[in-house]
Amino acid sequence: MNRRFGIGIAAALAGATLWGFSGACAQIALGDYGLDVAFITWTRGLIAAVFLAVVSAVRYRGTLRAIAADAPLRPRLLIFGVGLFLSQFTFTFSVGATNAGTATVLQSLATVFVMVVACVGARRLPRGLEVTGVACALAATWLIATQGNPGTLVLPPAGLFWGIVNALGVTLYITSPRRLYAKYPTIPVATFGMLMSTAISLAIWLAQGAMTGGVVLPPLDGGAALVLFGGIGFLGTALAFGLYLYGCSVVGPIPGALLGAAEPASAMVLTALWLGTTVTGADWAGLVLMVAMIVLVALSGSNPRPRDSAQ
Repeated sequence: MNRRFGIGIAAALAGATLWGFSGACAQIALGDYGLDVAFITWTRGLIAAVFLAVVSAVRYRGTLRAIAADAPLRPRLLIFGVGLFLSQFTFTFSVGATNAGTATVLQSLATVFVMVVACVGARRLPRGLEVTGVACALAATWLIATQGNPGTLVLPPAGLFWGIVNALGVTLYITSPRRLYAKYPTIPVATFGMLMSTAISLAIWLAQGAMTGGVVLPPLDGGAALVLFGGIGFLGTALAFGLYLYGCSVVGPIPGALLGAAEPASAMVLTALWLGTTVTGADWAGLVLMVAMIVLVALSGSNPRPRDSAQ
């Protein structure tokens, strides 16, 4: 059991780190190769969907058929797929408007939004640790956006906008499939969600092509193909998604949330060391505050009040 728990921790950490790596690769794909956001989104989604479908076909073949035939749950699957689409689509926009490190830190605001949804659903007020966590998140966003200079918005408004929308998309795909996960294993549910996300982004890419005179695949040299298919598609989406979901299924959602803090940390370190992106003291302070927010919210969830645990 201890060995399995350790493997779960390592898997969740590896998955979160690979998500951060995908952000750095997306920055290269957008900046160096000029790839389109919709093209990147449907390509990475397709690679992830195929990977998850193969795993599901090997381990959960009967479950795949059961989910496909479960008509009452299809609206929830659609909402889940929309959430996955929004999280990936808007994240790439956020990276393009800022950089991978900043985008992943802003994405961590999803923890606050998830907490709010949980409090509204449970009809309770936030606990002390949760309020402190929200304060850390707001302070982190303010530091990154203003670099500590009151009244001066250093972060581009488009970057702040897409970062917040991205966090809302992450919130949607985290909170919407609770009943799905209660009935079916995580991996086959995620397979259908990723397929729907890919279909939406592919439709947008085709619509863009139709409005601009025709669908044309962007030219991909060896470097662009490696970044897109290897870095973003397989390592940063398919493998990252599979490892993180498996790790969370072993260690539980609260430790999983803590381990997810590796994503913004890895993205900020990678963009600073690998891509040469300037990272200021205010950026690092914002990262530390975001990690503190995740820890506080997770600790609050691990220590419920007596009346909460009785419900």
